[in-house]
Amino acid sequence: METQDKQAATPTLLIVDDDRPFLQRIGRAMESRGFSVALAETVAQGLAHIRKAPPDYAVVDMRLEDGNGLDVIAVLKEVHPETRAIVLTGYGNIATAVTAVKMGATDYLAKPADADDVYNALMAPPDAQAQPPENPMSADRVRWEHIQRVYELCGHNVSETARRLNMHRRTLQRILAKRSPR
Repeated sequence: METQDKQAATPTLLIVDDDRPFLQRIGRAMESRGFSVALAETVAQGLAHIRKAPPDYAVVDMRLEDGNGLDVIAVLKEVHPETRAIVLTGYGNIATAVTAVKMGATDYLAKPADADDVYNALMAPPDAQAQPPENPMSADRVRWEHIQRVYELCGHNVSETARRLNMHRRTLQRILAKRSPR
């Protein structure tokens, strides 16, 4: 009986991310903070877990191999509206952040987010203002992320991406050939 009470008091956390090293690292870190953690690498795995055992908390990556993390948030809020969910993404996009919050996410964090950032976002009071990041992305990094996102949305078509960004194609090719800025 005492074991059941202890298990019932342990908050459950679902983490959905297709970056396996990050998924395992953040999973271990959240277990050490007192969560009972379930891991999923795809939208399908995340949805299956939600339908089987809706979590108290969720951390969902925006871009997954088999779909969009917002699909996971939508089902999560439908099945268990009380779940506090945050969205992680490598692409800091305001429109996507607004959509995530409208769908029920309580926060939106840019990758790379560490375990402290994730924990603080999950445990923040509902009416709390978000703290400014300790190490915000540089302007060059934000620009690079935006270019990568548009390039991906254009199906890796350099000419179409350059047209949409109002940029010369050769300039875009040089940017895409470089490593990401810090």
